[in-house]
Amino acid sequence: MSDSKDLRALVEGEDGISVLRGGGAQRDWNGIHYKTGLSGKNVKAKALSINVATIPPGGVAYAHIHVDFEVMLYILEGEVRHEYGDGCKQVVDNSAGDFIFIEPGVPHEVFNLSDSAPVVAFVARSTADEWDKIINYDRGGSA
Repeated sequence: MSDSKDLRALVEGEDGISVLRGGGAQRDWNGIHYKTGLSGKNVKAKALSINVATIPPGGVAYAHIHVDFEVMLYILEGEVRHEYGDGCKQVVDNSAGDFIFIEPGVPHEVFNLSDSAPVVAFVARSTADEWDKIINYDRGGSA
């Protein structure tokens, strides 16, 4: 993963409007590929980060919890399943065109339902830290 200095080098402007052209380079976290996007790591954001996430065919983002921040997603391509809640026993499937809101503290595991096509989603978080405030979750019920 690139360090913050490298991430800042990709951004134009620091005078009120900052621009990252073309979505930035790819970085990986927990089985998901991310275009760099914008966050407190490369702009003056205090409480927001955005990027585009891709889950490869058959991919899984293993069970985790977002600590003290909200996430909203818009599914651009593909079909995805969230298994969530205590023990990740609840299930919701989504496909292209769906919006998803994940409350802080909700355990969830994310699955690409296709073995041949990626899931691509626009991701917005109410934290400038991106995934720094995410912890692993044991599906047996404990963090």
